[in-house]
Amino acid sequence: MPRATAAPNAKGADAAVPPNGDLAQGASIDEIAERILAAIWEHRLPPGTKLVEERLAGVFGVSRTKVRLGFAKLAHEGVLTVLPNRGTFVSSPSVAEARQVLHARRLLEPALVHDLAASITREGLRTLRAIARQEAQARKANDRRAIIRLSGEFHCKLAEIFGNQYLGRYMRELCSLTCLVIALYDAPGLPSCPHHEHDDIIDALEAGDGARAAKLMVEHLGHVESTLKLELPVEEEVDLEAVFAEI
Repeated sequence: MPRATAAPNAKGADAAVPPNGDLAQGASIDEIAERILAAIWEHRLPPGTKLVEERLAGVFGVSRTKVRLGFAKLAHEGVLTVLPNRGTFVSSPSVAEARQVLHARRLLEPALVHDLAASITREGLRTLRAIARQEAQARKANDRRAIIRLSGEFHCKLAEIFGNQYLGRYMRELCSLTCLVIALYDAPGLPSCPHHEHDDIIDALEAGDGARAAKLMVEHLGHVESTLKLELPVEEEVDLEAVFAEI
């Protein structure tokens, strides 16, 4: 999958990531990467934001080397983009890349829940129900950041419960990129997907009905995509005569 490009943002990363008091001086690279990723998922770090090693090292209370390695981990997942001689930015998926992300999810997730229905445990169902309840509470509070984060967590948890570590990693990348796609292409005024859809998918999994779970997932992803405005900018024709009229 092609990596997203990024445009510089005038705001520094430290303005979007709150002080990380829960990270100790010896915080791991994974913890730093997860903290940055959480800020991206919750749209506190919008696409195009420049991340400054030195300032984030101060925010997290760690060395610049650890921050740099955290950047590298997220860049490998396509969430960050490193531009030589310019710095590291939160990725900004193009329209074509956004469509590829959504297409990959439409191919992958219906098959995932279809197979998961035959093996999901009571513990797995309880975990999914808990996330769905948190998402419902976030909707009541109109907490859009939490809704987006919990929705992504739900889809990633499906792969985690299924138990395929490679599928889990791929789903994490797709969900992270989807968060960036939503931030860039969310169409104002369009209704979000129906709040009960995750519950309906869980019900199908609990019933062991893989075909229904897959059908519901296709519809759900279609609703998510319908809230996006994936269009290329309108290109205006340049009047060459006017441009060079005074030359």
